[in-house]
Amino acid sequence: MTLAIFDLDNTLLAGDSDHAWGEFLVEEGIVDAEEYRKANDRFYQEYLNGELDILHYLGFALQPLANHNLDQLLTWRDSFMDKKVRPMMQRKAAELLDSHRAQGHTLMIITATNRFVTEPIAEVLGIEHLIATEPELVNGRYTGEVAGVPSFQDGKVTRLQDWLSAYGHDLDGAWFYSDSHNDAPLLREVQHPVAVDPDPTLEALARENGWQILSLRD
Repeated sequence: MTLAIFDLDNTLLAGDSDHAWGEFLVEEGIVDAEEYRKANDRFYQEYLNGELDILHYLGFALQPLANHNLDQLLTWRDSFMDKKVRPMMQRKAAELLDSHRAQGHTLMIITATNRFVTEPIAEVLGIEHLIATEPELVNGRYTGEVAGVPSFQDGKVTRLQDWLSAYGHDLDGAWFYSDSHNDAPLLREVQHPVAVDPDPTLEALARENGWQILSLRD
């Protein structure tokens, strides 16, 4: 089995679904607009800068899930998919996924964004395997806490190794596509690291290491 692994935000998508979910909550009046937007933007900039405290961020990002029942959240998520996510989907990304399917590769998304936001995106993209940050769910309601290791930076390597052990697979011949220098730990683990529309730090790292650089933007 050859794995083709993809980061989601700003890689397969032409935008960041995690940040967009925060924008959606603001626009729909679900959260306090001024305070939430400022915090959402600040955390996103910290992520871009490689300075994000992931647990601090998740304490912020998962709280709206804890504040509402699951049925209401799922209704909002359907609207979010239509308003925010589908416009981010890219023709060239779909073609890349199809090219790996044609080679018989096993497709996976690995993302720091939580499963509540990303699970329907993976379904639309036709990708069965998803490693995402897991929001804790107890008795059908989110608690606002994280279950297990967030799949962020080195945590992506940890979560992937756990998955490989559970399924009896390895990284022989594996591909990993990402836009972000935050994913350098996992890019270094695979045989075929690919920088996709990379941030400046990742672009410099890719050129230094001779990694492929690719654009999926239409």
